[in-house]
Amino acid sequence: MTQKDNMQMLKDLTDAKGIPGNEKEPREVMEKYIAPYADEVTTDHLGSLIAKKTGDENGPKIMVAGHLDEIGFMITRIDDNGFLYFQTVGGWWSQVMLAQRVTIMTKKGDVTGVVGSQPPHILSAEQRKKPVDIKDMFIDIGAASKEEAEEFGVRPGDSVVPYFEFTQMNNEKLLLAKAWDNRIGCAIAIEVLKRLKDEQHPNVVYGVGTVQEEIGLRGAKTSAHAVKPDIGFGVDVGIAGDMPGVSDKDAAAKMGEGPQIILYDASMVSHKGVRDFVVETAEENDIPFQYDSMAGGGTDSGSIHLTANGVPSLSITVPTRYIHSHAAMLHYDDFDNLVKLLVAVIKKMDNETVEKLTFN
Repeated sequence: MTQKDNMQMLKDLTDAKGIPGNEKEPREVMEKYIAPYADEVTTDHLGSLIAKKTGDENGPKIMVAGHLDEIGFMITRIDDNGFLYFQTVGGWWSQVMLAQRVTIMTKKGDVTGVVGSQPPHILSAEQRKKPVDIKDMFIDIGAASKEEAEEFGVRPGDSVVPYFEFTQMNNEKLLLAKAWDNRIGCAIAIEVLKRLKDEQHPNVVYGVGTVQEEIGLRGAKTSAHAVKPDIGFGVDVGIAGDMPGVSDKDAAAKMGEGPQIILYDASMVSHKGVRDFVVETAEENDIPFQYDSMAGGGTDSGSIHLTANGVPSLSITVPTRYIHSHAAMLHYDDFDNLVKLLVAVIKKMDNETVEKLTFN
């Protein structure tokens, strides 16, 4: 499948709006694209999407999970002048928020707003040196009063999503969008099932779009409980360090040089048997990859590997710049190579192989 063939899918996934707890839009997009390659598509009771594709029904169950949700905000209060106050949903760095356009998802439809704060011109010299606290920010939707904001359809609990349209850069392999974290994981799950469509594989593959990853890997808990996998792969974004001011000590991965095999993060020590098997498969097939580790953060693998009596798991990620902001950037080849790697791994994962690597 060429890059051009996948552009519409990637655009539809990233343009969809879905903060933790309100993932309906991206779930519907993922279902549209994955259903043609699945035997059945279901959801768990929190809203995670589970697409099942059977190769050998007596083979091991392999779970490939990306998360549907993106970081955003939730409206908590409307003041008398029509300004909206909010709670962050997921991890935000205050310095990337100010003056950014957002979309409020209301019962009457989408409402445009902008994140505001006191202008620097009225602040003291000392105040201007400090980042603005998130608690001092608000969203301006152009309403003159609380009543007018309510007439627009806004109410507490409404989701707020960064506004940014999917964009191909001049180098068309570089893609800029909101919500790469983690619609690229959803795209990987879709593409893995697509490439297995007419292939023999000695197992049952589950392409999963989990909910509420950004606030505690929650959908991965419930969906893994539903699937009961034998092997788990969390597919997500990782940190790309190929930019000014970042040293190899902090982030060594480069965009375009292959997916990242995560050795360690705050949610999981990668399973040695699975990790070795994936590395060997990549080397056998000349698929480029990079190693990485993260002292903080985690992926859905952190929940998957603790399911029932334990699931050997590994996180594989796409190096990405500017995650947890309005616009992140990644390289199409890393997505493509991650899919190639998972397909090659899955085609070799029969019962005997899984039993051997489980205790490796």
